[in-house]
Amino acid sequence: MLSKKTKYGLKALAYLGLQSDKKPVQIAEISEKENISQKFLESILLSLRKTGFLGSKKGKGGGYYLIKAPEDILMTDVMRVLEGPISMVPCVSLNFYEKCDDCPSEETCSVNKLMLKVRDANLEVYRNTTLADVLK
Repeated sequence: MLSKKTKYGLKALAYLGLQSDKKPVQIAEISEKENISQKFLESILLSLRKTGFLGSKKGKGGGYYLIKAPEDILMTDVMRVLEGPISMVPCVSLNFYEKCDDCPSEETCSVNKLMLKVRDANLEVYRNTTLADVLK
């Protein structure tokens, strides 16, 4: 299940991506328009700024803005920043691999085989979807 952090992060990125003038947008505006708790949104936007998706400006006329074009923001990158590993179990993760404690052999594990298919299907969608696609 998608976490609220990721859902709200995607909504905030989409809101910023739809701004025609590309001027900084205050957190309060995004919070109100997208119905997201302002305090929670602050944390999400800070993560997105630290990882290079957003820029910010302080003071009057300040706020957050995209620093990459929507077509350059891949959903794989967004999902990994906001959600963490894309795979549902650590033994099939490409970037966060860990052997499962309760599994004697990944080669014979039916859960591992199923989760590999789920991971690959999700990656196919995320790798081929940008923020620009989401905005259409």
